[in-house]
Amino acid sequence: MRRLNPPRKKFELRPVGITSFTKNCVQIFIAEKNSTFPIVGYVKLTLQIMNIALILQNVGKHIQLSKTEADYFVSLLQRRTLKRKEYLLKEGDVCKTENFVTKGCLRTYTIDENGFEHILMFAIEDWWIGDPYGFWTQTPSTHFIDALENSELLQISKPNLDKLLETVPQFERFYRIVFQNALIAERQRINQNLSFTAEQRYLNFIEKYPKLEQRISQKHIATFLGITPEFLSMIRNKIAKG
Repeated sequence: MRRLNPPRKKFELRPVGITSFTKNCVQIFIAEKNSTFPIVGYVKLTLQIMNIALILQNVGKHIQLSKTEADYFVSLLQRRTLKRKEYLLKEGDVCKTENFVTKGCLRTYTIDENGFEHILMFAIEDWWIGDPYGFWTQTPSTHFIDALENSELLQISKPNLDKLLETVPQFERFYRIVFQNALIAERQRINQNLSFTAEQRYLNFIEKYPKLEQRISQKHIATFLGITPEFLSMIRNKIAKG
């Protein structure tokens, strides 16, 4: 007779809630249906905890939350994954979420009437990305946002953000700072494009985005700087030679 393997047990993992919150640690209790659970489920859960910890640390740079407030904030978030080259937002669409990057790299860009791309910003881990004006006014965007790497996001929708601001007023300060910083960064970028040399813009890029050079193509960096890839190579060679 052929030996039959016993049926595999089914396991259920269910996050109960955040039991404590600090800037450096988030603990989540797990309700187990059985006494053990698959290692794959454990790894996925660990990554989810790390993602939650990252966004709460980001928030904690500007405001302090109680356990109840942190729990409520996390309950309003949705997780989304993007494959490389997948769009988060297209020109003409309405931006429906604010997005926090927990893994990967995205870019915001426009395409002019001649078909040339103009990259406005990159967003890597621990950065927020979206279309602030389109999000708050719920009007069609003039930007594209896509993933340069396989990426993971934590998102909050406009209705959920409205509820959050009403329930936890501290977040009015947090999002004011987020959008204020975005506006300042936009103004600085305009000023740099008008008054900085290409070499100065490149040096500012590597200061603002350390190690990003190793993750994205030279073409994307050159487009961000408003120069050709060939000219970027010349700048790099000049800096390397001192």
